Amino acid sequence: MNRVLLASAALLLLLPAAGAAAKSTDRNQAMSIDAGGQSGNLEGDGKTLLSGGVVVTQGSLEIRSSAAEIYMAGGEISRTVFTGKQVKMKQQMDNGSWMDAQADRVEYDMKTETITFIGNYTVKSDRGSNSGQRMVYNTKTGNMQAGGDGSRIKTVIPPKTAAPAQGKN
Repeated sequence: MNRVLLASAALLLLLPAAGAAAKSTDRNQAMSIDAGGQSGNLEGDGKTLLSGGVVVTQGSLEIRSSAAEIYMAGGEISRTVFTGKQVKMKQQMDNGSWMDAQADRVEYDMKTETITFIGNYTVKSDRGSNSGQRMVYNTKTGNMQAGGDGSRIKTVIPPKTAAPAQGKN
């Protein structure tokens, strides 16, 4: 079990945070998985379900969801899905800042190396935020696609440096 979720959550470490890199040492930390229940087979082909509230932690990474699904193909993980209202993720970046993300559903496809946020997603960091109904992020290329499905996206990019407050003399 740990091997399966380690691989899927380690790939979630590559989640975009407006250009910042996820804390690289997290991948070398032990993973803790807490769930109310588990059913399924982690060998061959099939699906394993985690239910009753799922909490995955590894270093600074924390994922909280109502449920999770692990899909296997040929004895290897092919896809993971976290669901809930809302799936919440947070992780410290290598630069010391934090990334927070939430969505109704978070999918990771091992074959295409993409993370998809579906339903009322928001990804925030000190470098900005992006929100909408659907975002696909390719962990290999860094390419992000959001919107284009008739829904709107909102991106906020703060100024690099704030102007000093002007006091009255």
